[in-house]
Amino acid sequence: MIGQQLRFSFEFFPPKTDAGLEKFRVVRSQLAQLKPEFFSVTYGAGGSTRDTTLSTVLETQNHSGIATAPHLSSVGDTRDSLRQLLNQYKDEGINRIVALRGDLPSGMGATGELTYASDLVKFIREETGDHFQLEVAAYPEVHPQAVSADADLKAFKLKVDAGANSAITQYFFNIEAYHYFMDMCDKAAIDIPIYPGIMPITNFTNLARFSDNCGAEIPRWIRKRLEGYGDDIESIKQFGEEVITRLVETLIDNGAPGIHFYTMNQAKPILAIWDNLSLNELA
Repeated sequence: MIGQQLRFSFEFFPPKTDAGLEKFRVVRSQLAQLKPEFFSVTYGAGGSTRDTTLSTVLETQNHSGIATAPHLSSVGDTRDSLRQLLNQYKDEGINRIVALRGDLPSGMGATGELTYASDLVKFIREETGDHFQLEVAAYPEVHPQAVSADADLKAFKLKVDAGANSAITQYFFNIEAYHYFMDMCDKAAIDIPIYPGIMPITNFTNLARFSDNCGAEIPRWIRKRLEGYGDDIESIKQFGEEVITRLVETLIDNGAPGIHFYTMNQAKPILAIWDNLSLNELA
């Protein structure tokens, strides 16, 4: 592996139940021992988890000692409500935000006062200056709602030009898509760090559903092997661990600046990959 210091981060979703909260606290404690640069906490469609995202972020930063970044989306929110939330995060010592357009909940027809993620990034900069390190999303396999790959790249550049500091990609399994996307970013003079987002493979049914929704391709050879395991959960996990370990290793060896793990509030798959690659030596 290339001898470089890398940035690692872990993404959680806000627990929905008391049991989920207790499990999340255990997972958070385990992953905090890996000393990532930050945790992030997702924000439900249309701000549907606004309160739980806020409470999860504050508890996580206060109890784990790891800087924690809330996801924030513009869809369905007003400038006034976003301003209030930004000020609250600022007052609580939060200094990083993952700024997204977000999705509309089913039945909601209006997008809110800020239509695109670039509008949100611009708004945050106007309201808070350089207080927040702003992460934005990138799509190596093209956003599923983009009219074209070129249009998607232009939308990404708008976020960068509006003031994004770095980007996290949608998860992918096709490493060529990431490399090609990086080449296109170079040609478009996009020079912020772009961190690969990685999703461990632990459940084929869930993975297939997520991937269909977000436009992440599951290569045929991976899909066929996962289908072949049927209900053999242990074989799925072992195969998934091998695939993702190799993917992360290849990304790092080829110069990726770090990795953002989509944890799905699980520690074991991350810990296995971490140990396989001795990532503590690179963090």
